[in-house]
Amino acid sequence: MGDAGEGLVDAEARIQERMDELERERSARRRKAPADPAAMHRIESLRLARVDLQRQADATTHPRLQAARAQALADLDSQIAEAEAALGKKS
Repeated sequence: MGDAGEGLVDAEARIQERMDELERERSARRRKAPADPAAMHRIESLRLARVDLQRQADATTHPRLQAARAQALADLDSQIAEAEAALGKKS
């Protein structure tokens, strides 16, 4: 009878340890600084602008417009990379 009781105590101890571990993980997630909403909005806006510009570039046949749109896409890529890097440094 003693062995069965010890198994139950061990199981309860493992359950409690797991619950404590989960609580520590939740606390750690809550303590992380939230991402800058304005920076996230800017990155999302740049990405949407890039998608729209890419559609325009795909439909363009005139060489000068193609070159201008390719340059604009490169500029947007650069801005997105800079914004993501700045956001990464803040985190």
